[in-house]
Amino acid sequence: MLARNAESLYWIGRYVERADDTARILDIAVHQLLEDATVDPDRTSRVLLRVLGIDPPEGELDVWSVTDVVAFSHSQGGSIVDSIVKARENARGAREVVSSDMWECLNATYNGLAVAERNSRALGPHEFFHYITGRAAMFAGLSDSTLSRDDGFRFLLLGRSIERVDMTVRLLLSRAGDRSSSPAWVTVLRSAGAHDTYLRTRRGALDANLVVEFILLDRHFPRSVFHSLLEAEHCLRELDQRPNSRFGVQHEAARLLGRARSELEFLAPGLLLEDLQARLLFLQQTCRQVSEAVSRQYFHAAPFVAWTDLRSSQDQRDSVVEELQ
Repeated sequence: MLARNAESLYWIGRYVERADDTARILDIAVHQLLEDATVDPDRTSRVLLRVLGIDPPEGELDVWSVTDVVAFSHSQGGSIVDSIVKARENARGAREVVSSDMWECLNATYNGLAVAERNSRALGPHEFFHYITGRAAMFAGLSDSTLSRDDGFRFLLLGRSIERVDMTVRLLLSRAGDRSSSPAWVTVLRSAGAHDTYLRTRRGALDANLVVEFILLDRHFPRSVFHSLLEAEHCLRELDQRPNSRFGVQHEAARLLGRARSELEFLAPGLLLEDLQARLLFLQQTCRQVSEAVSRQYFHAAPFVAWTDLRSSQDQRDSVVEELQ
């Protein structure tokens, strides 16, 4: 597979997942601002922007101003609209490896953004968030059902998994200092799409330790950090040309993912909330390092033939000989 196509598929996976997760997080935050009169809109909005890595604008923030920045902005990197635009541009440049159904889904999503925004301003922000999460789910389903399980699919899934880890970690960082009994942990579950599954798994018990354990460590929930790390590791093993090397992991990206997964997997029970913020920051840093390692390994490889100036090389050898004489 061409490196440019592999890179496009990787970033399509990341951008679609970023738009989906951002819409989920913003949807719950907006509902909290609209329904709870005790919540300070400006403070809550600034916490949200910090979690998403977006610089807050000047002036006081409210429901609509933060929605304009995070959802509708075309110039703000990391906004929902910006993520959809970049995913579509990557798909347009890699049409030979993207199925027609996937391209039509992304293109229709892009063309429908203006209508979705108008409906949102008329009926409420939820309309736009519902549109984005629905289209992201459609794209994920079309990817799973129309792409062969080859290297292209693995790069797409790798990008989706790494972005999911990063966004879930950002969500948990926003609540890392909350009380164990704080109702804000319900918000975390809903933002991660984990509320119903968590209630069925934990029989309705709401406790910060159990919530963090579920979102970080659950092996069966597809949006958990541990499950996403396993998916990313599996993709890298499938992409590795020497998966059964007798000397273990050969590449930096796989090593970083394995270390992060091992630290979660073999953590002693009951210790998740101890140093939670430092652990989450480590995972966030790991996502950046893995992305850089994947880029170096697969997307920015050196050319097979490195041309040299033979005349200058001969001149250098002659000068060395003269010095020795």
